[in-house]
Amino acid sequence: MSMSSAELTDCAFRVRERILQIGATQEGTHVGGSLSAADLLTVLYHKVLRVRPEEPAWPERDWFILSKGHASAALYAVLTETGFLPPEEHQTYGRPGSRLAGHPLRALPGVEFATGSLGHGLSLGAGAALGARLRGLPSRAFVLLGDGELQEGTVWEAAMFAAQHRLSNLTAIIDRNGWQISGRTEDCMALEPLAGRWRAFGWAVEEIDGHDIDAISGVLGDLPRQPGKPTMVIARTVKGSGVPMLEDKKKSHYVKLTPALHARAAAGLRNRAKRIR
Repeated sequence: MSMSSAELTDCAFRVRERILQIGATQEGTHVGGSLSAADLLTVLYHKVLRVRPEEPAWPERDWFILSKGHASAALYAVLTETGFLPPEEHQTYGRPGSRLAGHPLRALPGVEFATGSLGHGLSLGAGAALGARLRGLPSRAFVLLGDGELQEGTVWEAAMFAAQHRLSNLTAIIDRNGWQISGRTEDCMALEPLAGRWRAFGWAVEEIDGHDIDAISGVLGDLPRQPGKPTMVIARTVKGSGVPMLEDKKKSHYVKLTPALHARAAAGLRNRAKRIR
């Protein structure tokens, strides 16, 4: 919880390395959307969430729901960095019997709900937040959504529910990388003005650079943003962030990295990291 910005940046680099390693397994993975979420998840798990890796079911824990469950590689990487998982388990990704499925499963420590059927994570988070209040627990709920996922009507039903019940212990984050599987979100189903829509639904809204460690830490470290309101953080990100050959490209959505491509992607990541550090 006391990690510096430089330490968090280094950790996010290791998370991206692990994502690429998972992308180089025999099944491949959703690399682009995992990389865009790497900084957000790094800050969440190392500086914001009240969790205990040695006691995943701690009753007073904060809850995290990865609504964009296809970005499981990013979650697995962060769970490894925070001590929930052994690093060697990554090589089992996608294999029969593995705990590391293409979408998160509850068999894995630190995973509250199986997700990946898009549009349901915010409802789960709202239920967890309301449940904590009714039981008198200090637990908070955090949900990471994809921007293409916002086309699902259940997202907006949950948005109304959360505002109606004044769930100030609920925070949602949108990984706003501008892409969905079929193309750019604004070409498929326009979302803007996105901040205005969430404000109209009764949420406190913040917009940040989703790759700025200090900006992420500042917003998520000062919650709720407005008393009596759930918080929405719109994080502007880049699909494939940190790996030049994949950045802002539709083809990065799902990738099976051959040994040559993995080496090229890892080299690009290392070069980018050197310039940032």
